[in-house]
Amino acid sequence: MNKRAYNFNAGPAALPLEVLQQAQEQFVDFQGIGMSIMEISHRSKQYEQVHHETQDLLRELMNIPSNYKILFLQGGASTQFAMIPMNLVKSGQMSSYVHTGSWANKAIKEAKLFGEVQIAASSKEQEFKEIPDLSKLAINPKAAYLHVTSNETIGGIQYSEYPNTGDIPLIADMSSDILCRPVDVSRFGMIYAGAQKNLGPSGVTLVIAREDLVQQSPEHVPTMFRYDTHVENNSLYNTPPVYSIYMVNLVLKWIKGKGGLAEVQQFNTEKASLIYDAIDSSNGFYKGVAVPKDRSIMNITFTMSSEELEKQFIAESQKEGFVGLKGHRSVGGLRASTYNAVPYESCKALADFMIDFQKRNG
Repeated sequence: MNKRAYNFNAGPAALPLEVLQQAQEQFVDFQGIGMSIMEISHRSKQYEQVHHETQDLLRELMNIPSNYKILFLQGGASTQFAMIPMNLVKSGQMSSYVHTGSWANKAIKEAKLFGEVQIAASSKEQEFKEIPDLSKLAINPKAAYLHVTSNETIGGIQYSEYPNTGDIPLIADMSSDILCRPVDVSRFGMIYAGAQKNLGPSGVTLVIAREDLVQQSPEHVPTMFRYDTHVENNSLYNTPPVYSIYMVNLVLKWIKGKGGLAEVQQFNTEKASLIYDAIDSSNGFYKGVAVPKDRSIMNITFTMSSEELEKQFIAESQKEGFVGLKGHRSVGGLRASTYNAVPYESCKALADFMIDFQKRNG
């Protein structure tokens, strides 16, 4: 195999090499059954073992309380933007959101299709370069929940602390930072995440929900969009994305082998610090987008003095084997996504390239 790329894609993103190699070994013949796991019934004992083991691994790694359900759904986190208000906002209620950027805005847009939406806090005036002051949250008492986006991939900001919402359930879209650090699941009514950043390949969406929120959906909600459908059938009402869940299983075992989420957080912080240090020591040659206190350890966003220089940076970095450093099309600039599976060596290589690029062009 040729040298692997320095993969900084924002999603689908890097997967652990060990996981890919294990999947490759089992691709044609899963556990000696003479078939790939993609070929077997989702009702088979072989797949059900993977399904249940994956739930157990999540419960162990995230210390998920027993009164929470773990669901494997389809349609990405974007479908959850609609399913949440569709299922949880009852008559006489509204929904409440913290607006922190592009992904929060998409969730808000969907929620407005199902009723009144309160923006409890926003960093729009700060150009979404920081998390808003959560000490001033004023959640409407009629709110069915407060929704936050824990990490904004486009702006590169991340919550360091979550708001205390009292009796109002806190719901978090953790698509881009789930499993990057420990979180107290008991503080949330629901956590959801598309898999394609830290969990595995695209195709499966994880939902972790407190039982009382998802036991009974409104009667008018279609069957496949009802949480209670998937709770009652343990995510096996229809054919689940078998291979994606199998890959999540392997990724979770890889994380467990690393020592768990506390160790993963330390590793991620060290990786991100390499790149942030290159930005901060550049005397303005590189400019970080996010306010330092709210910098993401998953998505590092920065700019340079001109679009032409940024294009040169991208072109030269690609020749050196770097992939995915162009910023999101909606904001431009540069972005390095340093998810769990991105090796320390890749981040060190990027930091060294940035320092060298500055020497040659500063």
